[in-house]
Amino acid sequence: MRRLPRAPLLQLALLVAAGAPDAPVSAPRSLAWGPGLRAAVVLPVRYFYVQAVSAEGRNLTRSPPGPTLFKVIVKSLSPKEIVRIYVPNPLDRNDGSFLVRYRMHDTAHEGLKIEVLYGGEHVAQSPYILKGPVYHEYCECPEEDPQIWQRTLSCPADETQIEDDFASFPSINLQQMLNEVPKRFGDERGAVVHYTILNNHIYRRSLGKYTDFKMFSDEILLSLARKVLLPDLEFYINLGDWPLEHRKVNDTPSPIPIISWCGSLDSRDIILPTYDITHSTLEAMRGVTNDLLSIQGNTGPSWINKTEKAFFRGRDSREERLQLVQLSKENPQLLDAGITGYFFFQEKEKELGKAKLMGFFDFFKENDEEARKIAKEGQSTARDLLQPHRLYCYSYRVLQKYAEHQSSKPAIRDGMELVPQPGDSTSTCQCHRKMPPREEL
Repeated sequence: MRRLPRAPLLQLALLVAAGAPDAPVSAPRSLAWGPGLRAAVVLPVRYFYVQAVSAEGRNLTRSPPGPTLFKVIVKSLSPKEIVRIYVPNPLDRNDGSFLVRYRMHDTAHEGLKIEVLYGGEHVAQSPYILKGPVYHEYCECPEEDPQIWQRTLSCPADETQIEDDFASFPSINLQQMLNEVPKRFGDERGAVVHYTILNNHIYRRSLGKYTDFKMFSDEILLSLARKVLLPDLEFYINLGDWPLEHRKVNDTPSPIPIISWCGSLDSRDIILPTYDITHSTLEAMRGVTNDLLSIQGNTGPSWINKTEKAFFRGRDSREERLQLVQLSKENPQLLDAGITGYFFFQEKEKELGKAKLMGFFDFFKENDEEARKIAKEGQSTARDLLQPHRLYCYSYRVLQKYAEHQSSKPAIRDGMELVPQPGDSTSTCQCHRKMPPREEL
């Protein structure tokens, strides 16, 4: 029996391992799924996924050869209704799947028609019909039943991190918080904002000098309030880059529940997704490119071109970062660290220098062997957990859990101001849940 040369055998093995990327894509057999194919899921940018499948029924695990032939058309279901929709090209995730995004600038009251095509042929169950109304981001039409809203978004029943965070606070004494938080964390260097949510309206007051980042906590709360009826609650958000509450559970006085964008094993802060993740999600496809969706189309350089060196860029929010820069100066072959902006330690700029801002994707040039494993696992986890709809699920669950643990009713405190919903005069929004007022007899 004649044996095949080793090289062709190796090529064949590589093709099989890679999912035979040269195999033609079957449009009918390919798959499409995700929240962007459901009318009731309201997100700043709606999105769904497409998996390329061969004629033999195998999922491709690499990009199909040649130019991307997937095309998506999103338009109003009614030719009489003009709806502005931005639909960029699908993002190739380099694993045989593609991410489709579209941002609505108007509400489609009649509904949407979504056509997913490959080489002019319909993919999977295309065209997809989303019966209206299909609301755009700035339409204020909250679902009054939070359970329905959570089911619509396919929110998980439990979040382990949230359960762990609230384990230290079986009961939240709002009066104790009111007496203690301003004194402990509202000094000149404070970065805490005091919020109250009543009847789905948001009120706040700033505690401390460094509270400019409240714009980010404002916008995620306002966005949530446009989509679902929020519970009445009163809480404090830490806008700093470090956790605040380091008391132990059995300490006297006991720890207090501060909500933060960061945490640690030795702190009791309740964690929310960080401001840059939520802001980029809200502003995706509006000038901000480094959001949770767009980065799925840029997996970084090939591993052979990566740099075997640790890398850091950031502002001077902690003294440890300054120490990192000093280590970089002493060990440049191992570490490239730089401060891009001085705020808290301005006197150190002359000594340590100021680094230029680096593009987000330049960070992907990480330590090879360890980073390869971390990147693969992290990418899988991020694609599962760090999705826009999951951010909304998580944020709502934190607020819901906090409200359940309050031992008294929240109130609008002295110094608080209403945080208004942003105006949207360029489009109309007729919420189907708001009944028109009855004419008086």
